[in-house]
Amino acid sequence: MIRERRFSIFDEVMLRNELDAIHVNPCHIDSTWRFVLDHKDAEAYEVPNLPLKAQALFRAKFKPTTSHVHIQYDSSDGRTTKLLVMFESGLSAEAVIMRHDSSAGKYAGGPRTGAARATLCVSSQVGCKMGCTFCATGTMGFKGNLSAAEILEQLVHASRITPIRNVVFMGMGEPMNNYSAVVRAAKSMTGRCFHPSPKHITISTVGIIPRIISLKADFREVSLAISLHAPTQELRSEIVPAARAFPLSKLIAAVDDYLTESKSKVFIEYVMLAMVNDTEVHAHQLGQLLRGKRVVINLIPYNPTSVVQQFKASGSIELFRFQKILKEVYNLRTTVRQEMGQDIEGACGQLHDIEELGVHR
Repeated sequence: MIRERRFSIFDEVMLRNELDAIHVNPCHIDSTWRFVLDHKDAEAYEVPNLPLKAQALFRAKFKPTTSHVHIQYDSSDGRTTKLLVMFESGLSAEAVIMRHDSSAGKYAGGPRTGAARATLCVSSQVGCKMGCTFCATGTMGFKGNLSAAEILEQLVHASRITPIRNVVFMGMGEPMNNYSAVVRAAKSMTGRCFHPSPKHITISTVGIIPRIISLKADFREVSLAISLHAPTQELRSEIVPAARAFPLSKLIAAVDDYLTESKSKVFIEYVMLAMVNDTEVHAHQLGQLLRGKRVVINLIPYNPTSVVQQFKASGSIELFRFQKILKEVYNLRTTVRQEMGQDIEGACGQLHDIEELGVHR
């Protein structure tokens, strides 16, 4: 006898449809999700006070998750955890937890307010077809899209390790190439069960212009991040192949349109590559491109990987000179990303299929 397939209880669209079909109030979704989060080994139908019709439905068609954490890596400083998540398809993707202390350092001459918080970097695809020349994920090629439930389950697994305040769609894959699943997962993350609010979710893209336009209409409360990495069309086409299909001039126009109708800032991601995009000339070109726009430029020190070796990281002198030009000449808000998890290849641009490459730690 072939048993009917059981779906993830975190597949919100299917769950709502099935509950509606048996006339059960969808309010039970939140209580079910909270119970499953708090009881790792429990079944969804064991939720207390669940209507009998829902119990039967959950027993027949749903299970707590359709993925599991295959391997967990912790950085030597304890601030970063990388999860290799295995899916029913046999494919796997990586998610990274980064722990920050908001009270560290000073602000305006006095102590910072705030407490410890954690950010989760989730994957939206297995592999990636964008082929960015400095990114380890691009060497995998594209293997498949993750469903909304498989994306959301990365937050489930991470939340069992530590409370998650922020979620960034900056893991494996190009989120805008799996748009529907990404938006559904992001909306599920902002429900009452999980901690992130829409303003604490960031969706990144190398510049898929039609989807940037769609996001403005579908979920404008979230933050948008553009993986720019170069200030000119010519240079960007060399290191970000997608730029050939989505020219810089049209991308900046889409960003302007997004800023006009959204209350959120746009984050500009810029990986600093030694002697490629990190000169003073490049800084002035970037400043002129973004002058007067409501953006935050995030300068990212390049992270070496075991599979991409043609690039080197910019030196600290070049990095801070670049930042100084953007801030002092063009009055652009600019930060330098604090890299975390390099020792477990969990930093920006380092995610790849460690099982496929035969890397075991």
